Amino acid sequence: MGEFLAEAREALRAAEAVCGPLELMEISNRRGSAVWKASGPRGVVGIKLGTGEAADVTAREAAVLDQLPGYTVTAGRFDGGTWYVTPWLAGPSTWQVFRPVRKGGEGKDEALAAAVGLCHAVADFHADGWVHGDLQPAHGIHGEDGVRLLDFAWSRRLDSTPWRAFDGTMIHLTAPELAARIINGPQPVETTRTADVYALAGTLWTCVTGKWPLDYATAGLEAGTPVEAIRRAIAHRAVPMSTVMPWPALQARLRYVLLAAPDERPTAAELAKLIETVDG
Repeated sequence: MGEFLAEAREALRAAEAVCGPLELMEISNRRGSAVWKASGPRGVVGIKLGTGEAADVTAREAAVLDQLPGYTVTAGRFDGGTWYVTPWLAGPSTWQVFRPVRKGGEGKDEALAAAVGLCHAVADFHADGWVHGDLQPAHGIHGEDGVRLLDFAWSRRLDSTPWRAFDGTMIHLTAPELAARIINGPQPVETTRTADVYALAGTLWTCVTGKWPLDYATAGLEAGTPVEAIRRAIAHRAVPMSTVMPWPALQARLRYVLLAAPDERPTAAELAKLIETVDG
């Protein structure tokens, strides 16, 4: 594990004000973005540090959190970066809830309930006028009070100006029309709720199978293929769907969403209803 940045000690003070004396655990650290879990006798918070290009992304996410009901955030800057502190969301991610399914098919009732809960969380986010922009298997947390979303770096209100430049987040869950807009412009690219629903269906497919929903090998896109080449293939719908179907009843509904044209995709709330009809 890495050492906490000495320059960001103000973030530690903000965490200590909530938790008391801290125990720190590094959760992730890549591309200038580091997340720490800070635990103390009075509570648990997450600390996110952004340096380099990730500094603006971290500040952007803090600004979104500050606008969301049910979330609280304290943020600041240090020499070379930005930080924010927010209460830790306790519970397994959607990816973790589906682990028994991936290991041998057990736990389907729990997984279906988690899938429906995630769809409703996204539907509520959309109903409040937001687009998430980066739904992934680890970005839904299933706690005692329901499903909470996280990682809002690319989230925006529908009536707001899009981020100045958008080149996509998780390429494997990027909707074809969004990939085409990233390639062809013009910037800024407006993320959409329909693209969120594509990523939502792809997220659930990945949670079921442990693999991305597209069959890159069949399209000749081997490991190590540049992201730009993958994005072009996705934009032209030149990558077939995976044929790995360990849970056909659920995956048939997800496949329908992933293959549908943008204006024919269900909403997140409609996808929840589709999933509710699946047999465990």
